[in-house]
Amino acid sequence: MADARLKTLLVLLVLSLYVRASKYQAETEDNDFADFEEFDDDFERPYQGASPADGGGAAEPERAADAGRAAAAAAADREQQHDGDDDDDALVETEDEFEHFQDEEEFEGFESASPSRGSSKEQPKITIANVPVHRSTNWDKFYVEMLMIAGIVVYFINFVSGKTRNQKLANAWLSAHKNLLESNFSMVGDDGKAEPGSGAGLLKESENMYTLWCSGRVCCEGMLVQLKFLKRQDLVSVISTMMKAASDQVEIRVTMNAEEMDTFVFCLANKKSAARLAKEMTDISTYCPERKSAERFGLPAHFSVLSEIHEAAAAVLDARVVAVVNKYPELVEYIHVSDQYSGPKQQLDDQAPVELPKVKPTLAFCFNLPGRGRLQPADVETVRPLMQLVLYMVDRMKRCKLGREGRLKAEKNRLRVQEIFLKQTHQSRAEKAQAKREEKRRLEKERILEEEDPEKQRRLEEKNEKREAKRRAQMRQMKVKAL
Repeated sequence: MADARLKTLLVLLVLSLYVRASKYQAETEDNDFADFEEFDDDFERPYQGASPADGGGAAEPERAADAGRAAAAAAADREQQHDGDDDDDALVETEDEFEHFQDEEEFEGFESASPSRGSSKEQPKITIANVPVHRSTNWDKFYVEMLMIAGIVVYFINFVSGKTRNQKLANAWLSAHKNLLESNFSMVGDDGKAEPGSGAGLLKESENMYTLWCSGRVCCEGMLVQLKFLKRQDLVSVISTMMKAASDQVEIRVTMNAEEMDTFVFCLANKKSAARLAKEMTDISTYCPERKSAERFGLPAHFSVLSEIHEAAAAVLDARVVAVVNKYPELVEYIHVSDQYSGPKQQLDDQAPVELPKVKPTLAFCFNLPGRGRLQPADVETVRPLMQLVLYMVDRMKRCKLGREGRLKAEKNRLRVQEIFLKQTHQSRAEKAQAKREEKRRLEKERILEEEDPEKQRRLEEKNEKREAKRRAQMRQMKVKAL
């Protein structure tokens, strides 16, 4: 029973608190000054209840009961009114939230605040400007790309112009020398496919190199002409040529018949080329190790003579050759005459050559074209005497014969070179054989050490010792026979 009463009291207490909270909320929503009214009521009640004339002490319970009933009735009415207000609020929330823009009272006084519009009642119009997309015109940000594009364009233009100019120079050289070559060779411009007498012309090896093969002449098997122009199609090469001058060159190599040329090696070149040829060419480095001045032969001082035999130098440098060299001292790079011509040295990595290089009697010439890199097609005609010198040298070598002493000296030099070569190859073969034997011994010792059976290992060691003793005995016998 006590628990039931307690629960009932709690429920009544909660209901009374709820009713009082609802009353307070309704009053505060309906009247902003509700809080102040409550304070007024509380301020007036003590004076009313404290009056002794009204008998406030005896009538107070009745007034409290009547006030409670009146408060309950008022609370019920307020709850109904509050529910109606909630419905109105719900309806208001569904209205357009931008409706206040259409209310004229919201913008009251706006027209008067804008003196420029005067008394017009029209609403202001908002105009959105059509701003174009900003494109940067600051070209400084692209200077790398612009430089690259300009470099590519300049390189392409230089390639086309340089290629065209080299082609014109090659055609100009052929036109200037074609009649001379055709009068001395039966075929000019043989490419291996053309018919005799047709003349295939220049062969283009690269953008700056052209070749011409001529054949069908006495005393020689053929003549190869190489036109080596500057790399005008390469912009880097052009810039380097501006810093350090260079010249276009014509290299001519005539392969002589073996019976038409005597045995000697000779070279006339300027000092710079002479040093390079003595280092790179096999025959010059072998037979002509010393360089001598060409002044004793009546030539300019910047030339050097490399000759195997002094008689050969006197035979080659006759009056006509000296006259042409003195007339064109800047154009003659070198004149190389050799019966042991084998080209540049072969670069072999840690290996000695097993046989002597194949040699052929050859006349090699190198001439600079005039202009020092500024060659014009009209200047090619001026070097025609140099081609005539080449043909003269071909006929000259057929008639040039060494004396008996010179020929014996040349033969001794060749025998000496062969002996040196045989010694080098023999030493190389002996070293290879020794290395092979050492490797064989090492493998045999490893096989003996890896053997697990001690008896078998002992027998293998005895067998190996007998083999070594036999080999040493054979070596002693060979040494005795040699003595």
